[in-house]
Amino acid sequence: MKSLGILRTALVASTILLSGQAYAKTLVYCSEASPETFNPMIGTADSTMDAAAKTIFNRLVEFKPGSTEVGPGLAEKWDVSEDGKVYTFHLRHGVKFHANETFTPTREFNADDVLYTFDRQRDADNPYHKLANAAYEYFNALGLGSMIEKIEKIDDYTVRFTLNAPNVTFLPGIALDYLSILSAEQTEKMVAAGTPGLIDQMPVGTGPFMLQAYQQDAQIRYAANKDYWNGAPKIDTLVFAITPEPTIRVERIKANECQVAAPPPAAAAAALKGDPNITVHNLEGQNIGVVGFNVEHQPLGDVRVRTALAKAVNREAIIESVYQGAGSVAGSVVPPAQIGAVKDAGIDYDPEGAKALLKEAGHEADLSVKLWAMPVSRPYNPNARRMAEMIQADWAAVGVKTEIVTFEWGEYLARTAKGEHDALLIGGSSDNGDPDNMLSYLLSCDGVAGGSNRSRWCNQDFEKLLQQGRVTADPAKRADIYKQAQAILKAEVPLAPIGHSVVSIPVRKSVINYVLDPFGRQNFASVDITE
Repeated sequence: MKSLGILRTALVASTILLSGQAYAKTLVYCSEASPETFNPMIGTADSTMDAAAKTIFNRLVEFKPGSTEVGPGLAEKWDVSEDGKVYTFHLRHGVKFHANETFTPTREFNADDVLYTFDRQRDADNPYHKLANAAYEYFNALGLGSMIEKIEKIDDYTVRFTLNAPNVTFLPGIALDYLSILSAEQTEKMVAAGTPGLIDQMPVGTGPFMLQAYQQDAQIRYAANKDYWNGAPKIDTLVFAITPEPTIRVERIKANECQVAAPPPAAAAAALKGDPNITVHNLEGQNIGVVGFNVEHQPLGDVRVRTALAKAVNREAIIESVYQGAGSVAGSVVPPAQIGAVKDAGIDYDPEGAKALLKEAGHEADLSVKLWAMPVSRPYNPNARRMAEMIQADWAAVGVKTEIVTFEWGEYLARTAKGEHDALLIGGSSDNGDPDNMLSYLLSCDGVAGGSNRSRWCNQDFEKLLQQGRVTADPAKRADIYKQAQAILKAEVPLAPIGHSVVSIPVRKSVINYVLDPFGRQNFASVDITE
């Protein structure tokens, strides 16, 4: 089969010499999409974070493998003031940045890199803030700009963060992938040389693998970082075989042409469970797929129209056909495993009610909507094209004409961040298991400017509740706050929650020490592979 030829070539090429040493152990991961960039601070997709953040970079603090507990990263320890507003991070000594053909570091990681990573995103006057015309979607959407009062370099290995108020989301927030620590020195040199694009195309980090080569929509190759501060990886070469078609991923892992694969369709995952050479890991309750409505495009600014479109969608049928039973109808944007999650989105299937609302809004027969559908399979939406076609038929049944629009994945994200769409299919997987993560990223007012809030809906009552949730420590009180926030979403319908999927990740039994990430991300730093 032609589609498998690229990977066969990659496996043969795995015996190439690097630094005079034959790399004997190669692990191939069948990923679902090309990364948007290799700079996590300007990326948003899981495919970007897997290909860049988890492989090339580290964070100041990181989630312990397989858990949502925050542990040391590039900061080996930290102190918190009694009032909960001041965090002092003590950085690791002797951590080396990677080198590549365009940049060789002259110093080790230190506090300057931490300040650069944060200040580039938070400070509009920072000389590097406008590089790549970055919108910093995550940083803006999750409120770090207003959360942090100041960041100070105490010495080369001590950094102090002062918050405007105690905030329970701060520590897990800075463990997220988009706050991967970049090299300030590389940025300075690439900008001075007039080649700033190399920062995002040829990254240097402190992580377990070094980027070697990238062929868009085909393959990414990495070499193990033998100087990795947390211990050299046990595999020598890591290959991301970019395989958007889920059925091809299944064929490849069955043929041992990849050893780990991005989530396949539910039926294929079920079939793989019978393969004695493959273990299928299941993860549920931490994602959401939605139909978003751009409230700046009329008449979607009318809540009656949004509610009508939401009620016209047969979500039960979508769960059966698109998720193939490996999912559940969503009650809210907040995944069901998280505190404060509710079960009733208020948009049960009601075509007659939808028609009545459209008539009341003056759009009984004249409404035409462009529905954007992503071109790739995502953990929260395994088949966006099929979902769009089903929604198109549902909307036609209530008198709404729908044109389905799609673009290449990176362009899709960029265009929808600018608000070019009417309605769109989107969603996400939780980064840290906290309700604030999904609510803020998808629906905060800061997220409108940053591009992550693709509904472009800003509600001040909702915003106040987000702020309360961030400064409230008691879990029961936080749960109540998020229930109030979801009540506003139920009334306003800036988006229609569709489903929470069960994510299945197949791994060949030749892979040792694979740890299932609670949010479905891929980290190969500690894995090994047998012959």
